[in-house]
Amino acid sequence: MNDSSAKSRGILDIAAIGLSGLCLVHCLALPIFVAGLPFLAGLGDEHFHAEMLWIVLPVSTIALALGYRRHRSLLVWQTGIPGMLLLVLGGTVAHSLYGLTADRSLTLLGALVLAAAHYINTRLASCPPASA
Repeated sequence: MNDSSAKSRGILDIAAIGLSGLCLVHCLALPIFVAGLPFLAGLGDEHFHAEMLWIVLPVSTIALALGYRRHRSLLVWQTGIPGMLLLVLGGTVAHSLYGLTADRSLTLLGALVLAAAHYINTRLASCPPASA
């Protein structure tokens, strides 16, 4: 693998970890902010999670795929896919069916699991490839 593709893969993993972190900060900070400023309560984040999925899912999929091409460890998919599914459930179905608490819980859990998948992906991809 050449240096430019390794750098691209690393940048995508870092971006995906950053996006997961953004989800965490958003989900943890917004309720505190809104609770402190009642007049902003009407400006909730009904669509924010769904809109973030349009960025998070492709970036994560590409980053995990590029890493997998190098290290061939299914662990990144076994961790990444459940993380992405939790984000999708939290950002779409959970909010409308079970409310904000379920939405936040699934989104936070999904962001943590997906960040772990990207961390594993980065660590495995930085190791020399296994000989065939």
